[in-house]
Amino acid sequence: MSLRSWGDTRQSTRVFNESVRALTAALAEVARRQIRHVVLLGDYTDDGQKTTTATLAEILKRHRETHGTAFYALPGNHDIFGPRGRHHTKEFLTGNGNIILVSSDDKLSGPGVVINDAMYCAGYPEGLAPMSEFGYFRRPEYLHWESPFGKSDRPADRFYDIASPDGCNQYRLMDASYLVEPEEGLWLLMIDANVFEPLDGFFERGEEAAFTDSTAGGWNAMLRSKPFILSWMSDIARRARLLSKTLLTFSHYPVLDPFDGAAEAERFLFGETNVVRRTPRQSVQEAFLAAGIEVHFSGHLHVEGFTRRARGNRSITNIAVPSLVAFPPAFKVVAPSSDRISTETIELSSILVDDAILDAYRADAVSRNESSDRAFAAKNYGEFLQAHKRALVANRYFVKEWPASIADSIAVMNVWEAAYWVAEAQPALDAGMIEFAKRLPMTELIADWYCLRQGAQLAIGHLGNDRIALYRQLADCCGSRPQAHDGSTRGFLAVFFGALGSFLERAQNAGTEAAIAFATADRISA
Repeated sequence: MSLRSWGDTRQSTRVFNESVRALTAALAEVARRQIRHVVLLGDYTDDGQKTTTATLAEILKRHRETHGTAFYALPGNHDIFGPRGRHHTKEFLTGNGNIILVSSDDKLSGPGVVINDAMYCAGYPEGLAPMSEFGYFRRPEYLHWESPFGKSDRPADRFYDIASPDGCNQYRLMDASYLVEPEEGLWLLMIDANVFEPLDGFFERGEEAAFTDSTAGGWNAMLRSKPFILSWMSDIARRARLLSKTLLTFSHYPVLDPFDGAAEAERFLFGETNVVRRTPRQSVQEAFLAAGIEVHFSGHLHVEGFTRRARGNRSITNIAVPSLVAFPPAFKVVAPSSDRISTETIELSSILVDDAILDAYRADAVSRNESSDRAFAAKNYGEFLQAHKRALVANRYFVKEWPASIADSIAVMNVWEAAYWVAEAQPALDAGMIEFAKRLPMTELIADWYCLRQGAQLAIGHLGNDRIALYRQLADCCGSRPQAHDGSTRGFLAVFFGALGSFLERAQNAGTEAAIAFATADRISA
C-alpha cells in the first residue's frame, strides 16, 4: 500500500488518503436520499494527476449505472492547468514505512524517485477527457446544452484569446463553462472560473511558468480575462426569467466573501494570506448584481458560509460549500421549490478512519523521530480532521503566515496568560472560567479559531460548550477591531480575540436564507 505521508498531510489544508472513504460515504448518502443531480464544484482530484482523474471517473460511472445519478463537473485549480499541464512530485509512504518521491518529471530521475507519467496534470482540453461524460460535453438525455460560444460542444469551438500585458505571450485558451437543462425547468449554469493569465517576458511556449496559477485569481481575474462569461451569464439570467426556468449558478471560486466580513482581521494580522488573496473584490459583487444572477454556489476555500448582498431590487447570494477532505467534512443538499431555495448541510464526521492509514502515519512519525500526533488516535473522521487542524497550526500557519516572533511567544502561553497580557490586568472572566483558561493552551484556542473560521455553526458542536462560553467572554473583554493593531504582540492578540468574536457571531447567525423565486422541487447535491 502506497500512501501520501503524514509529513505532507499535516502541511496541507486538505487531507489525501482519507478522500476515497469520504467520497464513498457521501455517495452512499446521495443514493439513500435518492438525489438525482450532483454537482462537483471543482478540486475533484488531488492535483489533476491522470491516474486520479481516471479513477474518479470510474467511481462516478459505476454510481450512475447503479443509482441513475447524474453528475456535473467543474474544474478547480487542482484539476487542470493551462494549455499544456504541469508536472507533479509527491511524497509517498511505502509498505515498509520508507518515504519515496513519485514524479512525472523524468528530469528528477535518481535514487529514491519513481518516475510515473500518471502523476502528470494535463491541460485544456486533454484534462477534461476523463470527465467528459459529466456535463463538459453534450449528452443525449440533456434537454438543453450550450457553452458561452454557442451550441457546439467541440473543444475547437470553445477557445478565447488572451495575452500578457506586454503582448509578448499570446494564447488561445479553452473555457469549459456550460449551461445544461437536465430536466424540464431546471437550468444549471456551470462556470469554469479557472483563469491562466500569461506573464510578461519570454517563456517556452505553454510552460507552467508562463502563466499565473488560477489558485488566487478566481473571479477577480475572471473580470479581467473572461468578460465574455459575464455577458453570457447576463443573457442566461434574462432567458431564465423569460422562460420561467429555475437557474442555479456554480463555480469553484466564491463571488462574495464566504466569511461575510468576519475574516477582515486576517489581513491586519497576517498580511496577504491565501484567504486574503482569494477574497472577491467589490467589483465582482457589482458584476453579478448587474448580470442578474441571484444564487451562486462555490467551493475552493473549504468553508461553510452563506453571504448575501443586495442593491435596489436585485440581490446575489453566495453559498459556500464545505469540502469532503477538510474540517468540517460535509456537502450540501439543495431543494428549490416554487418560492424559495433551501439547503441542508450533511456532515460526514461520524464515519470511521482507516486504521491502516493511521498505522502508516504512526510509522512515518517514528521514522522522523517525532512523537505521535493526536490525530492518530481519532475515533472518527471529524475528530481526525479537527486534530489535523491543530497540526496545521504548528506545521503550516505558524510557519507560513504568522510573524515568527509573535508565534514563538504565544505558542508557550495558556489562554489566561494571553488574556492577562492583552487586558494588562486580570481579565473580566467569570470565576468558573478562570481555572479553565489557565489549563487551556493557546495553541488549542488558535486551532479552534481556525475551525470556527472554516466551519461556522458546524464547528460549534465539535468545540464544546465550555470552550464556546470562554471564547465569547474573551472576545468581549479582550477583543478589538483590526484598526487597533499596533504591531505588538499585545495588539496582535487583541485583534485575534476580536476576530474570534466575529467568527462566533457569524456561527450564531448562520442559517438565515433569502427567499428567492424558483420553480422546481428537484433535489440537487453540491
